[in-house]
Amino acid sequence: MFTRRSFLAGAAASAALCATRSMAKPKAAKIKIGVCSKDLPGVVKAGFEYLEPAAADIAAMTEEQFKEFSSAVMASPIRCEAFNSFIRRPDLKVVGENVPKDALHDYMEGCLARCRALGATVVVWGSAGSRNVPEGFSRDRANEQIAEFLHSAGEIGKKHQVVVAIEPLRHQESNILNTGGESLAMVRRVKHPNVRMIIDYFHMREENEDPRILETARKEIVHMHFANPHGRVWPHSMSEDDVYADFFRLVKKTGFAGGISIEGRGTFDQDAAASLAFFRQALA
Repeated sequence: MFTRRSFLAGAAASAALCATRSMAKPKAAKIKIGVCSKDLPGVVKAGFEYLEPAAADIAAMTEEQFKEFSSAVMASPIRCEAFNSFIRRPDLKVVGENVPKDALHDYMEGCLARCRALGATVVVWGSAGSRNVPEGFSRDRANEQIAEFLHSAGEIGKKHQVVVAIEPLRHQESNILNTGGESLAMVRRVKHPNVRMIIDYFHMREENEDPRILETARKEIVHMHFANPHGRVWPHSMSEDDVYADFFRLVKKTGFAGGISIEGRGTFDQDAAASLAFFRQALA
């Protein structure tokens, strides 16, 4: 006999079953695929979800140039959700004697404000020229200066709702912060909510770093760069590199939900379709 009590019991059982299924199969994280480029029409036509220009290029624009670029971005279906190359000016050194703190502060204020206006949530700090340790300079002091710079960058980033993310760079390009592990240690040293890190697959492979850094730094990684390490070119196939499978398994396992930007040699006409298919397969 169907009673109100049996109805309520059935409803409760159904709800419990749904909850169990929900816990067993969490909703997959949304990962967007972008490309490091300032070619807005090319990025849109190729079907990427965002573009990642150089922050230094945006900062160097005149007001008229920035207004023109901003208008084009706002009229497009995508945004500049991330930026790379935070600092390129040779006078803006983070490490060494006589660090220009006031000039760095003013530069970051203007740069991060513009990046945010174009849709950024992440600005990547690789910028080897700004952080390389001069010969004979104390590495302990260099790390102190980097921590001081990043805390200041985090404060300005917080004001503009942007995260400044350390990029580990291979030792051929930078003589400090070469691995994800070293970058993670710096993030934890700075202890600022707007200072995080990225993983660049090319640099990770060049430094022979274990991809399990994705698990170790899962709470601190907010963005990724990617290239086929064999030539630093746009990826086409899962068979290109024998670490791809482990890397993407960990990307999914850790619940990463940021953006992955292609950063390497390639063209939209020759490589975009294959690269987008590659990421669809890798992240499936």
